[in-house]
Amino acid sequence: MVLFVGDDWAEDQHDVEVQDATGRRLGKARLPEGGAGIGRLHALIGEFTDPDDEAGAGQVLVGIETDRGPWVAALVAAGYRVFAVNPMQVARYRERGCTSGAKSDAGDAHVLADMVRTDAHQLRPVAGDTVLVEGIKVVARAHQSLIWDRTRHVLRLRSALREFFPAALEAFDDLAATDALELLAAAPDPETAAGLSRNRIAGALKRARRRDVAGKAEHIATVLRAPALRQPAVLAGAYAVTVRSTVAVITVLNTEIAALQGQVKAHFGRHLDVEIYRSQPGLGEVLGARVLGEFGDDPYRYHDARARKNYAGTSPITRASGKKKVVLARYACNDRLGDALHQQAFCALSASPGARVYYDELRARGTGHHAALRQLGNRLVGILHGCLKTGTLYDEDTAWAHHHNKDHQQAA
Repeated sequence: MVLFVGDDWAEDQHDVEVQDATGRRLGKARLPEGGAGIGRLHALIGEFTDPDDEAGAGQVLVGIETDRGPWVAALVAAGYRVFAVNPMQVARYRERGCTSGAKSDAGDAHVLADMVRTDAHQLRPVAGDTVLVEGIKVVARAHQSLIWDRTRHVLRLRSALREFFPAALEAFDDLAATDALELLAAAPDPETAAGLSRNRIAGALKRARRRDVAGKAEHIATVLRAPALRQPAVLAGAYAVTVRSTVAVITVLNTEIAALQGQVKAHFGRHLDVEIYRSQPGLGEVLGARVLGEFGDDPYRYHDARARKNYAGTSPITRASGKKKVVLARYACNDRLGDALHQQAFCALSASPGARVYYDELRARGTGHHAALRQLGNRLVGILHGCLKTGTLYDEDTAWAHHHNKDHQQAA
């Protein structure tokens, strides 16, 4: 007998409901997180399964609003067919049977069980990715998150300097650079910065491996010593405290980002598909690791290139009603993957002649820069899918042959 399980998870507990093929509730429970809870779930499901059924655990479909964590791993290891359902989908499905706005954890478990019973063919099962690619995704996401955190702190630092020390913004073009951080840590306010010697500035530039040290040191010293409007001493001192603190945070983030980057490259280098990803235009080791980690390596997850493009968010969506038809960018997507593919498309402009020609043609038709990059990224995702499917490396002529042939046919 096929069973359908809805699992509404929380940090400490799970509300579950078991249904049969008719939608009849066979059982429900609130289970604790951890081994004891998963054991009780197995026992609950076991009450309604036939021990002589050869299909066994494969006849159990589980709907849950996450695809990560030890609980999901235990469900997959048990052989259940697990579907990670987007919470937005659950909310919309809930409204089909209840318009009052009522909501409860047990009610959500019922909705999830209903969804896998009636719409499992439209839901995406949890991918069968390898442990290595899961590890790549973990370190690549952590590395990307730290970069985003550093950007936030740099913007906070820039905002503070603009309020009381605008000369620093003119002196340092990159506030996250080691020389700028070293000098701002030593002189976080205008008065102290004006007293920095040229030798001290030059030393920081040398440690940062800058070129034209003497010229840049002279420029920085001149800017920092130029007359400028000042905030009152007390207020400037308060700002200096925040600058020094923010600089310390950015310095630590720089160190950890560099360390994590090494881990990203090490994990990525051990994967079987690493050479295929490295061969793609615009993908280095860091971007390649991000793309691999987000796409996963389950060979059956994307049945064609279109499915991979839809997941990536590079393919457009169409809204048509009557005589009105609008084609829009797809914004409901994996933001981390979308960011990596956008960067790949930009880098491919200088790495692939075919990509450059394709981009230039789009721009000539009046397509905006970001829209053209999105379309180029969509094309590159299709190329990647073909390479992975056939197990071949990227080839410039093969990748763009179809596009060139199409152009020749149109010209004829």
